[in-house]
Amino acid sequence: MVLIVLGSDSDLPTMSAACSTLDEFGVCYSLRILSAHRVPQEVAALASSAQEQGYRAIIAAAGMAAHLPGVIAAYTTLPVIGVPLQSKVLDGQDALYSIVQMPPGVPVATVGINAAKNAALLAVQILATSDASLSDALQSYKQAMAEAVLNKDSQVQAMGYKAYLQERSRQQ
Repeated sequence: MVLIVLGSDSDLPTMSAACSTLDEFGVCYSLRILSAHRVPQEVAALASSAQEQGYRAIIAAAGMAAHLPGVIAAYTTLPVIGVPLQSKVLDGQDALYSIVQMPPGVPVATVGINAAKNAALLAVQILATSDASLSDALQSYKQAMAEAVLNKDSQVQAMGYKAYLQERSRQQ
């Protein structure tokens, strides 16, 4: 249901968070490594045929010039979620600006730098608009997050911040 496209295999450690998040929700995905600059024909063919192949959303990750999400968006009407990746050059800001500043008519939803998990969650939210079981799973996920925050608040209120921090450092 979700296509994940990476510009390089060096992106895989960061983007594995998207894969594990989709796994957590039971969402099927395919992962491809294709460069918008080195194999543009393959990227165009994949993006052009993605809907026919049954995909409902695309996550595209790229660093530096970060053209991959935009190139994919140019060839499909499916929602494309761009993940700007951190690099040594400008700390990922170049990728963020490249992905978020798409021209009118070629939108790419953009998450934060290295935010692979949020990209997957956004894809799940898109799919959940027409899948009640995914919608329920998202509701449970958000409820669990809320409970975790409230639990931490209770602990810090009961222990004080110093003891709380000591306890956290022991757990790590």
